[in-house]
Amino acid sequence: MEKQIGNYSFIIGVIVAVVLGLAASKLESAAVWLQSLLVVLGLVVGFLNVSGKETKEFLLVAVSIVIVAYAGGDQIKSWEEVKLIGQYLQGIFYSILAFVVPATIVVALKQVWDLAKGETA
Repeated sequence: MEKQIGNYSFIIGVIVAVVLGLAASKLESAAVWLQSLLVVLGLVVGFLNVSGKETKEFLLVAVSIVIVAYAGGDQIKSWEEVKLIGQYLQGIFYSILAFVVPATIVVALKQVWDLAKGETA
C-alpha cells in the first residue's frame, strides 16, 4: 500500500510540475500552494517510493535531473530569446526541482543512515 501511495505521489508530482511550469504566470496565488504541494509530494516519494536496491540508481538519476533542471532553469539567461516556449521551459525546470530535490534529500539521508548502521554492502 505504501508503494502505491509513493507511485501515485510520483505521477501526481510530475503532472503538477509540468502544469505549474506551463501555467505559473496565470495561476498567481495558487502557484505558491502548488509549489508547496510539489515539495510535500517529493517528500512522500522519498519516504515511501524508494528503498533497498533502487536507492543507488534513484540517487544517480535524481542528481542528474537536479543538475540539468538547475542548469536549464537558472543558468541559461537567454530564455527570453526562445520566444514561444522559453518561459514555460524555465517554469517546468523550477517545478521539477521543487519536486525532485526533497525526494533526493530524503533518499540520500536514508542511505547515509543505513551506511552508518552497517546495513548496506
